[in-house]
Amino acid sequence: MSTSNQTYKELAIPYFKEVFDCIDDVLVKLNIPYYLIGASAVALELLKGGIKPSRGTKDIDFAIMISSIKEFETVVKELLKHGFNKVEAPWTLYHDKFNIAIDLLPFGEIEEKFTIQFNERYTDLHVLGFSEVLQETETVHIEEKSLQIPSLPGMIILKLIAWSDRPEDRNNDLYDILKIIEHYFGYNFDEIVEHHNDTFPEKDDLDQLKIAARVLGRKASQFLNVSKAVKKRILNTVNDNVDDAKNSAIAKDWVKNKDWDLEYAVQILKEL
Repeated sequence: MSTSNQTYKELAIPYFKEVFDCIDDVLVKLNIPYYLIGASAVALELLKGGIKPSRGTKDIDFAIMISSIKEFETVVKELLKHGFNKVEAPWTLYHDKFNIAIDLLPFGEIEEKFTIQFNERYTDLHVLGFSEVLQETETVHIEEKSLQIPSLPGMIILKLIAWSDRPEDRNNDLYDILKIIEHYFGYNFDEIVEHHNDTFPEKDDLDQLKIAARVLGRKASQFLNVSKAVKKRILNTVNDNVDDAKNSAIAKDWVKNKDWDLEYAVQILKEL
């Protein structure tokens, strides 16, 4: 699976290559596994199917597998040499020349109850789901380099968790989930037909969005089966938004972006 140079430019994130080169140089040098996550990862994966990004971003998120705060501080120190600067949140760095912020989200042995303890002020960076989702990744090639990104079902898990942590300011996560559902039928048509043909209705009222949501839910369930904490968070979040349809925050957000009624949005979520 690869992206051409032309497709790479169509990612539409200014200086993405320069930022990625810095991250790659530092983390390869330090022998630290890393993954591109967030909106950039969704856009890059969908580009493989010829689907162009529908929203730009000046924030690029990376998950890095490390064992200690000391190791994290070593990464930050190296990135400062590449022109990045510290900001208030200890996991965020900003590059003035590129006008891009990056989030370095550590997970792995450094975790304690799915939380990273940075200091007395910042003790609640939640990384629930990272270890599970990032066991199953996709490889994307960019020019002479490659990077690991979550699968689209894995991204839905991470984005549902991120939204449930801070629903008041994480609406972009719901937008990205909706974008994945909208494009998944065409993006993964061959596999859906071959392995999930039971999702097709017997009559002619085929709804591609419902089929896509159902298949994505099936594939995302693998991450629930390996973690009780992830399973509890995801099922509570989805069920709360399905059972109380009139007050479903997820469905209401989707309705704002689409010409749907609330009932239909809830049906899509129910299929997922």
